[in-house]
Amino acid sequence: MNYKTQMKAAKKGIVTKEMKIVACKENMLEQELIKLVAEGKVVIPANINHKSLNPEGIGDGLRTKVNVNLGISGDSIDYCREMQKVKLAIDFGAEAIMDLSNYGKTQEFRTKLIEKSPAMIGTVPMYDAIGYLEKDLLDIKAEDFLNVVRAHAKQGVDFVTIHAGINKRTISLFKEDKRRMNIVSRGGSLLFAWMEMTGNENPFYEYYDELLEILREYDVTISLGDAMRPGCLDDSTDAGQVSELIELGLLTKRAWEKDVQVMIEGPGHMAMNEIAANMQIEKRLCHGAPFYVLGPLVTDIAPGYDHITSAIGGAIAATNGANFLCYVTPAEHLRLPDLNDVKEGVIAAKIAAHSADIANGIKGARDRDNKMADARQKLDWEEMFKIAIDGEKAKEYFESVPPESKHSCSMCGKMCAVRTTNRILNGEKVELLQNEVK
Repeated sequence: MNYKTQMKAAKKGIVTKEMKIVACKENMLEQELIKLVAEGKVVIPANINHKSLNPEGIGDGLRTKVNVNLGISGDSIDYCREMQKVKLAIDFGAEAIMDLSNYGKTQEFRTKLIEKSPAMIGTVPMYDAIGYLEKDLLDIKAEDFLNVVRAHAKQGVDFVTIHAGINKRTISLFKEDKRRMNIVSRGGSLLFAWMEMTGNENPFYEYYDELLEILREYDVTISLGDAMRPGCLDDSTDAGQVSELIELGLLTKRAWEKDVQVMIEGPGHMAMNEIAANMQIEKRLCHGAPFYVLGPLVTDIAPGYDHITSAIGGAIAATNGANFLCYVTPAEHLRLPDLNDVKEGVIAAKIAAHSADIANGIKGARDRDNKMADARQKLDWEEMFKIAIDGEKAKEYFESVPPESKHSCSMCGKMCAVRTTNRILNGEKVELLQNEVK
């Protein structure tokens, strides 16, 4: 191997096996893909130690991808259940799994996850720092933080969220501008606390070059985290968020110089009328790097239904430049999600991603929708269930109130518009009061 990262290979004109797979999946010419990877507009997160990986590309011109967050917490320690969530998420089409474990045997769980998962694996090393190092926050040194990143990279993690943009300049603006919800990023809040207690600069910002050397060694994509993402509508597009984004743009160029692939993380909570502009600002300030968004959630008053508020925002975001959607479940803001929450969250995010792909004219995006239309025109219910995102649920609904005729559903019965039109075009009568055989 005469290259270290996917980006380095692309810059040298080398088509890696991962690029071949991604180009095939995306109906794209290899030379078209290699150009985008070299420019940083597409990333292929593929740690050299993740042997079970089925690689995916994230970026402009590609299908919108979906990430699922899960992991062990102190209030819910069940390793088997988290692995069940992984299987369910992958079965419903999630392309990435982020292990956000912050309690217990995190290394063992992550090792098992990397061994078994064909999906990309991401982590936030900051979450794992206290448990991994067995030190309280104030006792952790800058070198310790880098050691946790090194441990994750060596294990085989494909991308890591690093909150390197929350530096002393960003914090100064955050304090001056004031916020309704302050900092809602878990990793960002921990770094903010560490910086305030120690008086030191953010270690991931101060020792960014050393961090990049670690990531380059294992070809780990850096996902530059949004520590200052808005946690409510009132805080969106403020000085803290925008100033951090400016920092992330500068850090992006430094990573590319080291041939490290970059994604940018974004909001958060945001009113619908601000989303498109935010996507364009990110692409401009961060030089076209792929954008990874949490939501955005378009209203703050729907706990229990935030998979819906997120899907609305995610569809708008992906139509206007976002490339990677982090799912949100109905349990958001309330508790750790269970299996059903994960299912609902994945499906909502996949709907948003697919809808955006259609709007963006991604090659082949409409094919499945056209097949569904053909099946509906024929009133072929079994075919509809096969094509549906969740065919099992669709079939359960259909069969819960059985129609009199199999060529309709219980909503319209014999007055089904498709049935009526098909009969007339076939030269048959439409007799609504008669018992018809067909």
